[in-house]
Amino acid sequence: MNTLLTPSQVAEFLGITIGTLSVWRCTGRYPLNFIKVGRRVMYRQSDVENFINGRVYEHTA
Repeated sequence: MNTLLTPSQVAEFLGITIGTLSVWRCTGRYPLNFIKVGRRVMYRQSDVENFINGRVYEHTA
């Protein structure tokens, strides 16, 4: 089963604030999938890992 992470856990893992994570969700700025259960927001660990793996670059061009 895939582990669910809280926004606090994801923000700490990514080195960003919870507010930044919230802006990303609201604007769709980055393709980081999330799950809503009622008003609660959760992230699948595999989605966070895929997000990180998709942001690996060899150069800036």
